[in-house]
Amino acid sequence: MKKFADISLLLVTLVWGTTFVLVQNAIGSLQPFSFNGIRFFSAAILLILWLVFFERKQLKKVDKKLIQSGVILGFWLFLGYATQTIGLLYTTSSKAGFITGLSVVLVPLFSMILFKQTLSKNAILGVLIATIGLFLLTTTDLTALNIGDAFVFICAIAFAMQIIVTGKYSDKYPTLLLTIIQISTVSILSIISSFLFEDWKTMINPSILFSKDVFMAILVTSIFATALAFLVQTNFQKYTTTTRVALIFAMEPVFAAITGYFWAHDRLTYSALFGCLLIFLGMIFAELPTEKLSLFEKGEIKNNSL
Repeated sequence: MKKFADISLLLVTLVWGTTFVLVQNAIGSLQPFSFNGIRFFSAAILLILWLVFFERKQLKKVDKKLIQSGVILGFWLFLGYATQTIGLLYTTSSKAGFITGLSVVLVPLFSMILFKQTLSKNAILGVLIATIGLFLLTTTDLTALNIGDAFVFICAIAFAMQIIVTGKYSDKYPTLLLTIIQISTVSILSIISSFLFEDWKTMINPSILFSKDVFMAILVTSIFATALAFLVQTNFQKYTTTTRVALIFAMEPVFAAITGYFWAHDRLTYSALFGCLLIFLGMIFAELPTEKLSLFEKGEIKNNSL
């Protein structure tokens, strides 16, 4: 089941990476918070319809703790998208890509600090290799840090926490219900942000919503990159480790770069290609068996709650 879970999560990462170009084209017409609000709202509606028509029995399992857990997941996911969007107003996409990718380092670090989880030597080395790969793939300039970079670093923290919290709650509650609450939370917070920070009228402008770029992006991302993707993550993450998930998700910029090369004719340098290879090798290397390390005394493993 672990291998199947890893493959499923890798397919999710493939979807996220290959839809990056679609999203970039769409937000040229529809502002980011508005786009995410509609994207996550559409995904939530699709999952709710599935729940009502095919999984209605799960409604009996809805309780306060389930709702709280889903809202926590949705908050971290929204915070990641929101701070990344704000950060991109002040920094370059290449720097943002690298800083966001630092979640691959933050996930095992937070897991060790918050839950005192063990980490294998190969996992540590795999994370370091993948981080170097991210730098080579995404960083094309070394300009001074600015406020945008700080926002994107918050984004990396938020995405790392979303992975960790998903691992914490995914085996305690029904996958479909937890996913619906998470996605609905992101939708609500995104729509509120659109009213506060954007021209919200674009969300109800038919000429924008039904333009080719926007409509196709919403259709594809709401179904595949949101509803199915987070359903798969929530369902299968329980079968693998959070560090492994972070390494798999580090493949997203690799898939985005390859897609951009073929679809948008983006330039892919030898440095970027080597970075892609290192990220892949880091993911593979982390799977090799070896003895485990811990920041704490040997055998002292606790499952603290968030």
